[in-house]
Amino acid sequence: MRIASISMVNYYQNNKTKTQPVAFEAKGVYPGSFDPITNGHLDVIKRASKLFDSLTVLVAVNPEKKGFLGLEQRVQLIRKAISDIGLKNVDVAEHTGMTTGFAKSNDAEFMVRGLRDEKDFESEKLLFEINKKLEPDVDTVFIPTSPETSMISSSTVRNIFKFGGDVSNFVPNCVSEYMSKLK
Repeated sequence: MRIASISMVNYYQNNKTKTQPVAFEAKGVYPGSFDPITNGHLDVIKRASKLFDSLTVLVAVNPEKKGFLGLEQRVQLIRKAISDIGLKNVDVAEHTGMTTGFAKSNDAEFMVRGLRDEKDFESEKLLFEINKKLEPDVDTVFIPTSPETSMISSSTVRNIFKFGGDVSNFVPNCVSEYMSKLK
């Protein structure tokens, strides 16, 4: 007996008369402190937004860390940066607790993590393994940063700012404008 393979094209062509469309919505969560959001973060957000029907940028709160920017200010700046580049399928949320728990409770199947270099990969791989044990149904997608943003980190931006340097090449315009008012 011979069994013919079925491609997705054949499936849809053979089922055109059905009124029920196949429903699948891929949801991703991109967690981080985003203190502040950088052009590297924004690069990952833009690219991840093409992979998912909806993407939530999750400002994760670590109660053991004192932030440079307040939580509400980080959320507002991320919303503005996303709006400025016209991403319609991206929203912003804040959360204290396990990010995998947030993903699971919001029906998100994927966590998005940006990678700048091999050091990031090592720490993110460990985090992936822990997250997989905590929430087996939530997977991780690694997105390498673009070469032009791979050297940017929030801590670098904070240090440049702290010593009076110009951060405008490293952060979205709205963040640069906001930080210039802090001087």
